Amino acid sequence: MPERIVKSYKVLVGMEIHVQLATQSKMFTGAANGFGGEPNSQVDPVVLGLPGVLPVMNKAAVESAIKVGLALSCKIAKHTKWDRKSYYYPDLPKNYQISQYDLPLCNEGEFDLTLKDGTVRRVRIRRAHLEEDAGKLLHEAPGGYHIDWSIVDLNRAGTPLLEIVTEPDLSSGEEVAAFGQELQKLVQFLGVSHGQMQMGHMRFEPNINVHITDQNGQLHKTAITEIKNLNSFNVLQRATDYEVQRQIKDWLETGSLGAKSTYGWDEATQSTWKQRDKEQAHDYRYFPDPDLVPVEVSDAWLTELKSQVGELPAARRKRYIEQFGLSPTDAATLAGDRKLGDFYEATLANKARPARTANLILSHGFRLANAKAKPVYDLDLDPTVFEEVAIMIDADQIAASAAGRIFDRLAETGGKSAATAADDLGLRQVSDTGPIDAAIDAMIAANPKPLQDYKAGKQSAFGALVGMVMKNGKGLNPKLVQERLKAKLG
Repeated sequence: MPERIVKSYKVLVGMEIHVQLATQSKMFTGAANGFGGEPNSQVDPVVLGLPGVLPVMNKAAVESAIKVGLALSCKIAKHTKWDRKSYYYPDLPKNYQISQYDLPLCNEGEFDLTLKDGTVRRVRIRRAHLEEDAGKLLHEAPGGYHIDWSIVDLNRAGTPLLEIVTEPDLSSGEEVAAFGQELQKLVQFLGVSHGQMQMGHMRFEPNINVHITDQNGQLHKTAITEIKNLNSFNVLQRATDYEVQRQIKDWLETGSLGAKSTYGWDEATQSTWKQRDKEQAHDYRYFPDPDLVPVEVSDAWLTELKSQVGELPAARRKRYIEQFGLSPTDAATLAGDRKLGDFYEATLANKARPARTANLILSHGFRLANAKAKPVYDLDLDPTVFEEVAIMIDADQIAASAAGRIFDRLAETGGKSAATAADDLGLRQVSDTGPIDAAIDAMIAANPKPLQDYKAGKQSAFGALVGMVMKNGKGLNPKLVQERLKAKLG
Protein backbone atom coordinates (compact mmCIF):
# COMPACT_ATOMS: atom_id res chain seq x y z
CA MET A 1 0.00 0.00 0.00
CA PRO A 2 1.49 3.40 -0.95
CA GLU A 3 2.42 5.72 1.88
CA ARG A 4 -0.15 8.39 2.70
CA ILE A 5 1.23 11.94 2.90
CA VAL A 6 -0.59 15.10 3.95
CA LYS A 7 0.22 17.84 1.47
CA SER A 8 -2.15 20.32 3.15
CA TYR A 9 -5.28 20.31 5.22
CA LYS A 10 -8.18 22.57 6.12
CA VAL A 11 -9.94 22.49 9.49
CA LEU A 12 -13.68 23.10 9.67
CA VAL A 13 -15.34 23.60 13.06
CA GLY A 14 -18.97 24.38 13.67
CA MET A 15 -20.27 25.01 17.16
CA GLU A 16 -23.25 23.95 19.20
CA ILE A 17 -23.57 26.16 22.27
CA HIS A 18 -26.09 25.55 25.04
CA VAL A 19 -26.91 28.65 27.09
CA GLN A 20 -28.98 28.37 30.26
CA LEU A 21 -31.28 31.39 30.49
CA ALA A 22 -31.48 33.28 33.77
CA THR A 23 -35.25 33.32 34.16
CA GLN A 24 -36.87 33.07 37.58
CA SER A 25 -38.85 29.97 36.65
CA LYS A 26 -38.28 27.03 34.32
CA MET A 27 -39.16 26.73 30.66
CA PHE A 28 -42.60 25.13 30.90
CA THR A 29 -43.48 25.37 34.58
CA GLY A 30 -43.37 27.72 37.55
CA ALA A 31 -40.73 25.68 39.41
CA ALA A 32 -37.77 27.77 40.56
CA ASN A 33 -34.84 28.08 38.16
CA GLY A 34 -31.50 28.39 39.91
CA PHE A 35 -28.11 26.79 40.44
CA GLY A 36 -27.45 24.58 43.44
CA GLY A 37 -29.83 23.71 46.23
CA GLU A 38 -30.54 20.34 47.75
CA PRO A 39 -30.84 17.63 45.07
CA ASN A 40 -34.35 17.41 43.62
CA SER A 41 -35.56 20.44 45.59
CA GLN A 42 -36.43 22.52 42.51
CA VAL A 43 -38.92 20.16 40.90
CA ASP A 44 -42.67 19.92 40.50
CA PRO A 45 -45.10 17.52 38.75
CA VAL A 46 -44.30 18.97 35.31
CA VAL A 47 -40.54 18.51 35.78
CA LEU A 48 -41.13 14.99 37.07
CA GLY A 49 -43.33 14.14 34.09
CA LEU A 50 -46.22 12.96 36.23
CA PRO A 51 -49.44 11.90 34.47
CA GLY A 52 -52.06 14.56 33.76
CA VAL A 53 -49.82 17.66 33.98
CA LEU A 54 -49.59 20.24 31.20
CA PRO A 55 -46.67 22.54 30.28
CA VAL A 56 -47.07 26.34 30.09
CA MET A 57 -44.60 28.39 28.04
CA ASN A 58 -42.27 30.87 29.80
CA LYS A 59 -42.62 34.20 27.95
CA ALA A 60 -39.47 35.68 29.52
CA ALA A 61 -37.39 32.80 28.11
CA VAL A 62 -38.81 33.38 24.63
CA GLU A 63 -37.98 37.08 24.88
CA SER A 64 -34.44 36.33 26.04
CA ALA A 65 -33.92 33.98 23.10
CA ILE A 66 -35.21 36.59 20.64
CA LYS A 67 -32.81 39.19 22.09
CA VAL A 68 -29.87 36.86 21.50
CA GLY A 69 -31.13 36.20 17.98
CA LEU A 70 -31.33 39.93 17.27
CA ALA A 71 -27.82 40.45 18.64
CA LEU A 72 -26.59 37.72 16.27
CA SER A 73 -28.35 39.38 13.29
CA CYS A 74 -30.70 36.41 12.95
CA LYS A 75 -34.03 36.34 11.20
CA ILE A 76 -36.73 35.97 13.85
CA ALA A 77 -39.52 33.57 12.96
CA LYS A 78 -42.96 35.15 12.95
CA HIS A 79 -44.43 31.70 13.59
CA THR A 80 -42.78 28.77 15.34
CA LYS A 81 -43.83 25.74 17.34
CA TRP A 82 -42.66 23.21 19.91
CA ASP A 83 -41.62 19.64 19.16
CA ARG A 84 -41.05 16.53 21.22
CA LYS A 85 -37.58 15.01 20.87
CA SER A 86 -37.87 11.45 22.12
CA TYR A 87 -35.08 9.61 23.87
CA TYR A 88 -34.68 7.75 27.13
CA TYR A 89 -32.17 8.83 29.74
CA PRO A 90 -32.42 8.59 33.55
CA ASP A 91 -32.32 12.38 34.03
CA LEU A 92 -35.17 13.03 31.55
CA PRO A 93 -38.29 11.80 33.40
CA LYS A 94 -40.77 12.37 30.52
CA ASN A 95 -38.64 10.31 28.12
CA TYR A 96 -38.80 13.22 25.71
CA GLN A 97 -37.43 16.74 25.59
CA ILE A 98 -39.53 19.71 24.45
CA SER A 99 -37.45 21.42 21.77
CA GLN A 100 -37.77 23.01 18.31
CA TYR A 101 -37.04 21.01 15.19
CA ASP A 102 -37.90 22.39 11.76
CA LEU A 103 -39.09 25.88 12.78
CA PRO A 104 -36.43 27.40 15.06
CA LEU A 105 -37.16 30.74 16.70
CA CYS A 106 -34.00 32.31 15.19
CA ASN A 107 -32.08 31.43 12.02
CA GLU A 108 -29.63 32.68 9.38
CA GLY A 109 -27.56 35.08 11.47
CA GLU A 110 -23.92 36.08 11.64
CA PHE A 111 -21.32 37.25 14.13
CA ASP A 112 -18.07 39.07 13.33
CA LEU A 113 -15.23 37.67 15.42
CA THR A 114 -12.12 39.85 15.68
CA LEU A 115 -9.01 37.65 15.86
CA LYS A 116 -5.73 38.39 17.63
CA ASP A 117 -4.09 39.70 14.46
CA GLY A 118 -6.92 42.19 13.94
CA THR A 119 -8.58 40.34 11.09
CA VAL A 120 -12.31 39.69 11.27
CA ARG A 121 -13.77 36.20 10.85
CA ARG A 122 -17.48 36.11 10.00
CA VAL A 123 -19.19 33.21 11.75
CA ARG A 124 -22.55 32.31 10.24
CA ILE A 125 -25.30 31.33 12.66
CA ARG A 126 -27.39 28.47 11.31
CA ARG A 127 -30.08 28.57 13.99
CA ALA A 128 -30.84 29.33 17.63
CA HIS A 129 -33.74 27.50 19.20
CA LEU A 130 -35.28 27.05 22.63
CA GLU A 131 -35.62 23.82 24.54
CA GLU A 132 -35.61 22.50 28.10
CA ASP A 133 -32.49 21.16 29.79
CA ALA A 134 -32.19 17.66 31.23
CA GLY A 135 -31.27 16.83 34.82
CA LYS A 136 -27.88 15.72 36.03
CA LEU A 137 -26.37 12.37 36.97
CA LEU A 138 -24.02 12.39 39.96
CA HIS A 139 -21.54 9.55 39.97
CA GLU A 140 -20.11 10.40 43.39
CA ALA A 141 -22.20 10.70 46.53
CA PRO A 142 -22.40 14.09 48.27
CA GLY A 143 -19.74 14.42 50.95
CA GLY A 144 -17.31 12.15 49.10
CA TYR A 145 -18.89 8.86 50.18
CA HIS A 146 -18.25 5.90 47.93
CA ILE A 147 -21.25 4.49 46.10
CA ASP A 148 -21.69 1.82 43.43
CA TRP A 149 -24.54 3.58 41.64
CA SER A 150 -25.36 7.00 40.21
CA ILE A 151 -27.69 9.59 41.74
CA VAL A 152 -30.19 11.60 39.68
CA ASP A 153 -30.57 15.29 40.50
CA LEU A 154 -33.46 16.88 38.60
CA ASN A 155 -32.90 20.47 39.76
CA ARG A 156 -31.56 21.38 36.32
CA ALA A 157 -34.34 19.56 34.43
CA GLY A 158 -36.69 21.96 32.71
CA THR A 159 -34.27 24.91 32.78
CA PRO A 160 -34.72 27.17 29.71
CA LEU A 161 -31.93 26.31 27.30
CA LEU A 162 -31.00 28.24 24.17
CA GLU A 163 -29.07 26.14 21.66
CA ILE A 164 -27.02 28.16 19.16
CA VAL A 165 -25.68 26.32 16.10
CA THR A 166 -23.07 27.81 13.77
CA GLU A 167 -21.86 26.89 10.33
CA PRO A 168 -18.34 25.33 10.16
CA ASP A 169 -16.58 28.70 9.84
CA LEU A 170 -13.94 28.31 12.56
CA SER A 171 -10.58 26.73 11.84
CA SER A 172 -8.61 26.26 15.08
CA GLY A 173 -8.96 25.70 18.78
CA GLU A 174 -7.88 29.28 19.39
CA GLU A 175 -10.68 30.62 17.18
CA VAL A 176 -13.22 28.30 18.79
CA ALA A 177 -12.27 29.49 22.29
CA ALA A 178 -12.31 33.14 21.21
CA PHE A 179 -15.79 32.73 19.73
CA GLY A 180 -16.99 31.10 22.95
CA GLN A 181 -15.62 33.97 25.03
CA GLU A 182 -17.29 36.58 22.83
CA LEU A 183 -20.59 34.74 23.04
CA GLN A 184 -20.28 34.60 26.82
CA LYS A 185 -19.76 38.38 26.92
CA LEU A 186 -22.76 38.86 24.66
CA VAL A 187 -25.28 36.88 26.73
CA GLN A 188 -24.00 38.48 29.93
CA PHE A 189 -24.26 41.93 28.37
CA LEU A 190 -27.83 41.26 27.30
CA GLY A 191 -28.63 40.03 30.81
CA VAL A 192 -30.20 36.81 29.51
CA SER A 193 -27.72 34.43 31.19
CA HIS A 194 -25.21 34.59 34.02
CA GLY A 195 -22.82 32.78 31.68
CA GLN A 196 -20.82 31.25 34.53
CA MET A 197 -18.90 28.31 33.10
CA GLN A 198 -18.27 26.60 36.45
CA MET A 199 -22.03 26.54 37.09
CA GLY A 200 -22.80 24.97 33.72
CA HIS A 201 -24.60 28.04 32.39
CA MET A 202 -22.80 27.57 29.07
CA ARG A 203 -21.71 24.28 27.51
CA PHE A 204 -19.84 24.03 24.21
CA GLU A 205 -19.80 21.21 21.67
CA PRO A 206 -17.44 21.72 18.71
CA ASN A 207 -18.23 19.71 15.55
CA ILE A 208 -14.91 19.03 13.84
CA ASN A 209 -13.73 17.57 10.57
CA VAL A 210 -10.67 17.99 8.38
CA HIS A 211 -10.28 18.26 4.60
CA ILE A 212 -6.98 16.59 3.80
CA THR A 213 -5.21 17.00 0.47
CA ASP A 214 -2.72 14.18 -0.20
CA GLN A 215 0.47 14.18 -2.25
CA ASN A 216 -1.49 13.47 -5.41
CA GLY A 217 -3.85 16.39 -4.91
CA GLN A 218 -6.78 14.14 -3.94
CA LEU A 219 -9.17 15.46 -1.30
CA HIS A 220 -10.16 13.34 1.72
CA LYS A 221 -12.87 14.58 4.10
CA THR A 222 -12.89 13.08 7.57
CA ALA A 223 -16.23 12.40 9.25
CA ILE A 224 -17.57 15.03 11.65
CA THR A 225 -17.00 14.33 15.32
CA GLU A 226 -18.79 16.22 18.07
CA ILE A 227 -17.07 16.71 21.43
CA LYS A 228 -19.74 16.90 24.12
CA ASN A 229 -20.26 19.24 27.06
CA LEU A 230 -17.08 21.28 27.34
CA ASN A 231 -17.42 24.03 29.96
CA SER A 232 -13.99 25.66 29.99
CA PHE A 233 -12.46 27.86 27.28
CA ASN A 234 -9.06 26.33 27.91
CA VAL A 235 -10.42 22.81 27.52
CA LEU A 236 -12.42 23.89 24.49
CA GLN A 237 -9.23 25.02 22.75
CA ARG A 238 -7.16 21.98 23.74
CA ALA A 239 -9.86 19.45 22.91
CA THR A 240 -10.47 20.98 19.47
CA ASP A 241 -6.78 21.03 18.57
CA TYR A 242 -6.29 17.47 19.82
CA GLU A 243 -9.23 16.14 17.82
CA VAL A 244 -7.93 17.76 14.61
CA GLN A 245 -4.60 16.01 15.01
CA ARG A 246 -6.28 12.73 16.00
CA GLN A 247 -8.30 12.69 12.79
CA ILE A 248 -5.23 13.42 10.65
CA LYS A 249 -3.21 10.76 12.46
CA ASP A 250 -6.00 8.21 12.06
CA TRP A 251 -6.17 8.86 8.31
CA LEU A 252 -2.39 8.59 7.96
CA GLU A 253 -2.29 5.28 9.83
CA THR A 254 -5.42 3.56 8.50
CA GLY A 255 -6.72 5.53 5.55
CA SER A 256 -10.10 5.58 7.30
CA LEU A 257 -12.16 8.75 7.31
CA GLY A 258 -14.14 7.54 10.33
CA ALA A 259 -17.86 7.73 11.01
CA LYS A 260 -19.96 10.58 12.32
CA SER A 261 -19.52 10.16 16.07
CA THR A 262 -19.87 11.72 19.50
CA TYR A 263 -16.69 12.06 21.55
CA GLY A 264 -15.86 13.07 25.10
CA TRP A 265 -12.80 14.79 26.57
CA ASP A 266 -10.63 13.06 29.16
CA GLU A 267 -8.74 15.69 31.13
CA ALA A 268 -6.52 13.08 32.80
CA THR A 269 -5.14 11.76 29.49
CA GLN A 270 -5.57 15.05 27.58
CA SER A 271 -7.34 13.18 24.80
CA THR A 272 -10.74 12.64 23.22
CA TRP A 273 -12.52 9.29 23.39
CA LYS A 274 -15.38 7.87 21.39
CA GLN A 275 -18.70 7.64 23.20
CA ARG A 276 -21.11 6.53 20.48
CA ASP A 277 -22.04 6.86 16.83
CA LYS A 278 -23.95 10.06 16.15
CA GLU A 279 -27.74 9.85 16.15
CA GLN A 280 -29.69 11.05 13.13
CA ALA A 281 -32.75 13.29 13.30
CA HIS A 282 -35.12 10.41 12.60
CA ASP A 283 -33.77 8.58 15.64
CA TYR A 284 -35.43 11.16 17.87
CA ARG A 285 -38.92 10.74 16.32
CA TYR A 286 -39.71 14.46 16.35
CA PHE A 287 -43.36 15.46 16.27
CA PRO A 288 -45.22 18.68 17.26
CA ASP A 289 -46.02 18.88 20.96
CA PRO A 290 -49.82 18.68 21.26
CA ASP A 291 -49.91 20.42 24.65
CA LEU A 292 -48.30 23.73 23.62
CA VAL A 293 -49.62 26.46 21.37
CA PRO A 294 -47.37 27.87 18.62
CA VAL A 295 -45.41 31.10 19.19
CA GLU A 296 -46.51 34.09 17.11
CA VAL A 297 -44.05 37.02 17.09
CA SER A 298 -45.81 40.27 16.20
CA ASP A 299 -44.06 43.29 14.70
CA ALA A 300 -44.85 45.35 17.80
CA TRP A 301 -43.35 42.74 20.13
CA LEU A 302 -40.22 42.47 17.97
CA THR A 303 -39.80 46.27 17.87
CA GLU A 304 -40.02 46.42 21.66
CA LEU A 305 -37.35 43.74 22.07
CA LYS A 306 -35.06 45.45 19.54
CA SER A 307 -35.19 48.62 21.65
CA GLN A 308 -34.12 46.61 24.69
CA VAL A 309 -31.07 45.11 22.94
CA GLY A 310 -29.48 48.50 22.23
CA GLU A 311 -25.79 48.98 21.38
CA LEU A 312 -23.90 45.69 21.51
CA PRO A 313 -20.50 45.11 23.18
CA ALA A 314 -18.47 44.98 19.95
CA ALA A 315 -19.92 48.27 18.71
CA ARG A 316 -19.51 49.93 22.10
CA ARG A 317 -15.92 48.65 22.39
CA LYS A 318 -15.06 50.07 18.97
CA ARG A 319 -16.64 53.42 19.85
CA TYR A 320 -14.68 53.65 23.10
CA ILE A 321 -11.43 53.09 21.23
CA GLU A 322 -12.16 55.47 18.35
CA GLN A 323 -14.13 58.19 20.14
CA PHE A 324 -12.57 58.18 23.60
CA GLY A 325 -9.06 56.97 22.80
CA LEU A 326 -9.15 54.06 25.27
CA SER A 327 -6.82 51.09 24.98
CA PRO A 328 -8.43 47.92 23.55
CA THR A 329 -8.12 46.24 26.97
CA ASP A 330 -9.79 49.07 28.88
CA ALA A 331 -12.47 49.45 26.21
CA ALA A 332 -13.26 45.73 26.34
CA THR A 333 -13.58 45.77 30.14
CA LEU A 334 -15.91 48.76 30.19
CA ALA A 335 -17.98 47.71 27.17
CA GLY A 336 -18.43 44.09 28.21
CA ASP A 337 -20.82 44.91 31.06
CA ARG A 338 -23.83 47.01 30.05
CA LYS A 339 -24.27 48.61 33.50
CA LEU A 340 -20.54 49.32 33.83
CA GLY A 341 -20.47 50.93 30.39
CA ASP A 342 -23.48 53.08 31.25
CA PHE A 343 -21.81 54.07 34.53
CA TYR A 344 -18.63 55.03 32.68
CA GLU A 345 -20.46 57.16 30.15
CA ALA A 346 -22.28 58.96 32.99
CA THR A 347 -18.85 60.19 34.18
CA LEU A 348 -18.42 62.17 30.95
CA ALA A 349 -21.37 64.55 31.33
CA ASN A 350 -19.23 67.65 31.98
CA LYS A 351 -16.39 67.00 29.55
CA ALA A 352 -14.00 65.16 31.82
CA ARG A 353 -11.25 63.43 29.88
CA PRO A 354 -12.57 59.97 28.93
CA ALA A 355 -9.22 58.25 29.41
CA ARG A 356 -8.80 59.81 32.85
CA THR A 357 -12.23 58.74 34.16
CA ALA A 358 -11.75 55.25 32.67
CA ASN A 359 -8.46 54.95 34.56
CA LEU A 360 -10.07 56.07 37.82
CA ILE A 361 -12.92 53.54 37.47
CA LEU A 362 -10.63 50.65 36.52
CA SER A 363 -8.16 51.39 39.31
CA HIS A 364 -9.81 52.94 42.36
CA GLY A 365 -13.37 51.93 41.43
CA PHE A 366 -12.42 48.29 40.93
CA ARG A 367 -10.24 48.34 44.08
CA LEU A 368 -13.20 49.39 46.21
CA ALA A 369 -15.55 47.05 44.35
CA ASN A 370 -13.28 44.08 45.08
CA ALA A 371 -13.03 45.06 48.74
CA LYS A 372 -16.81 45.26 49.10
CA ALA A 373 -17.55 42.28 46.80
CA LYS A 374 -19.95 44.22 44.60
CA PRO A 375 -19.70 45.88 41.16
CA VAL A 376 -18.62 49.51 40.83
CA TYR A 377 -22.10 50.65 39.85
CA ASP A 378 -23.53 49.22 43.09
CA LEU A 379 -21.08 51.09 45.33
CA ASP A 380 -22.24 54.23 47.12
CA LEU A 381 -20.24 56.28 44.61
CA ASP A 382 -22.05 58.46 42.10
CA PRO A 383 -20.53 58.65 38.59
CA THR A 384 -20.18 62.41 39.10
CA VAL A 385 -17.44 61.94 41.72
CA PHE A 386 -15.23 60.13 39.19
CA GLU A 387 -15.86 62.97 36.78
CA GLU A 388 -15.09 65.57 39.44
CA VAL A 389 -11.84 63.91 40.51
CA ALA A 390 -10.73 63.60 36.87
CA ILE A 391 -11.37 67.31 36.25
CA MET A 392 -9.57 68.30 39.47
CA ILE A 393 -6.49 66.26 38.52
CA ASP A 394 -6.35 67.75 35.03
CA ALA A 395 -6.75 71.25 36.50
CA ASP A 396 -3.84 70.61 38.90
CA GLN A 397 -6.14 71.13 41.87
CA ILE A 398 -5.12 67.76 43.34
CA ALA A 399 -2.32 65.31 42.64
CA ALA A 400 -3.21 62.10 40.82
CA SER A 401 -1.78 60.19 43.78
CA ALA A 402 -4.42 61.79 46.04
CA ALA A 403 -7.35 60.23 44.17
CA GLY A 404 -7.30 56.99 46.19
CA ARG A 405 -7.68 58.79 49.53
CA ILE A 406 -10.55 60.88 48.16
CA PHE A 407 -12.47 57.84 46.89
CA ASP A 408 -11.86 56.01 50.18
CA ARG A 409 -13.36 58.96 52.07
CA LEU A 410 -16.36 59.19 49.74
CA ALA A 411 -17.02 55.44 49.97
CA GLU A 412 -16.75 55.58 53.76
CA THR A 413 -19.00 58.60 54.31
CA GLY A 414 -21.34 58.35 51.32
CA GLY A 415 -20.30 61.86 50.34
CA LYS A 416 -21.22 63.25 46.95
CA SER A 417 -18.57 65.96 46.57
CA ALA A 418 -14.97 65.12 45.71
CA ALA A 419 -13.98 68.75 46.26
CA THR A 420 -15.30 68.67 49.82
CA ALA A 421 -13.47 65.38 50.49
CA ALA A 422 -10.23 66.86 49.12
CA ASP A 423 -10.59 69.93 51.36
CA ASP A 424 -11.39 67.80 54.42
CA LEU A 425 -8.27 65.70 53.80
CA GLY A 426 -6.08 68.72 53.05
CA LEU A 427 -5.31 67.45 49.55
CA ARG A 428 -5.99 70.64 47.60
CA GLN A 429 -2.90 71.82 45.74
CA VAL A 430 -1.77 75.45 45.89
CA SER A 431 -1.41 76.69 42.33
CA ASP A 432 -0.96 80.38 43.19
CA THR A 433 2.52 81.39 42.03
CA GLY A 434 2.97 83.78 44.97
CA PRO A 435 3.28 81.16 47.73
CA ILE A 436 5.24 78.89 45.39
CA ASP A 437 7.79 81.58 44.58
CA ALA A 438 8.10 82.43 48.27
CA ALA A 439 8.77 78.79 49.14
CA ILE A 440 11.37 78.54 46.37
CA ASP A 441 13.16 81.70 47.55
CA ALA A 442 13.25 80.38 51.11
CA MET A 443 14.67 77.05 49.95
CA ILE A 444 17.37 78.72 47.83
CA ALA A 445 18.45 80.90 50.73
CA ALA A 446 18.68 77.96 53.11
CA ASN A 447 20.33 75.34 50.84
CA PRO A 448 23.37 76.73 48.99
CA LYS A 449 25.15 73.35 48.61
CA PRO A 450 22.46 71.48 46.55
CA LEU A 451 22.02 74.67 44.55
CA GLN A 452 25.74 74.76 43.73
CA ASP A 453 25.66 71.06 42.78
CA TYR A 454 22.79 71.65 40.34
CA LYS A 455 24.48 74.68 38.75
CA ALA A 456 27.65 72.60 38.43
CA GLY A 457 25.77 70.15 36.22
CA LYS A 458 24.53 67.56 38.72
CA GLN A 459 21.01 67.02 37.36
CA SER A 460 19.97 64.67 40.19
CA ALA A 461 20.24 67.63 42.58
CA PHE A 462 17.15 69.18 40.99
CA GLY A 463 14.91 66.50 42.45
CA ALA A 464 16.31 67.19 45.89
CA LEU A 465 15.63 70.90 45.47
CA VAL A 466 12.02 70.23 44.45
CA GLY A 467 11.58 67.93 47.45
CA MET A 468 12.80 70.66 49.80
CA VAL A 469 10.32 73.16 48.38
CA MET A 470 7.44 70.69 48.69
CA LYS A 471 8.43 69.79 52.26
CA ASN A 472 8.47 73.36 53.49
CA GLY A 473 5.43 74.51 51.49
CA LYS A 474 2.51 72.16 52.22
CA GLY A 475 0.00 71.48 49.43
CA LEU A 476 1.98 73.12 46.63
CA ASN A 477 1.36 72.03 43.06
CA PRO A 478 4.48 69.94 42.23
CA LYS A 479 4.14 70.62 38.51
CA LEU A 480 4.19 74.39 39.05
CA VAL A 481 6.97 74.05 41.63
CA GLN A 482 9.18 72.40 39.01
CA GLU A 483 8.29 74.98 36.36
CA ARG A 484 8.92 77.99 38.64
CA LEU A 485 12.12 76.52 40.10
CA LYS A 486 13.56 75.87 36.61
CA ALA A 487 12.72 79.45 35.64
CA LYS A 488 14.40 80.88 38.72
CA LEU A 489 17.52 78.77 38.18
CA GLY A 490 17.75 79.82 34.55
